[in-house]
Amino acid sequence: MMELRPIQIEDRTFLGVVVKLPKTTLLVVSSELGYIMCGALDVALLNEKLKDRNIIAGRAVGVKTLEQLLDAPLESVTFGAESLGIEKGTIGREALLKM
Repeated sequence: MMELRPIQIEDRTFLGVVVKLPKTTLLVVSSELGYIMCGALDVALLNEKLKDRNIIAGRAVGVKTLEQLLDAPLESVTFGAESLGIEKGTIGREALLKM
């Protein structure tokens, strides 16, 4: 099952995506510039193999819902996210507002 829904933070709207897979659920909240995602996101891959794309993304681990993803501190972030002032430990919703 897949769910798409708008998520309002302050005066901005983001896209929340939930993909239910066998034994796991993928969670993503996307802005126009980047996204935050559950632990399935491979930040090292984005920073190393896809560095030239300057992807803006952050990863939170241990989250099971979009609400938890929004409230969780990011465990790791891409170089592109760092360039916007998004650091490890930034809360998901705060990171999205910087994107």
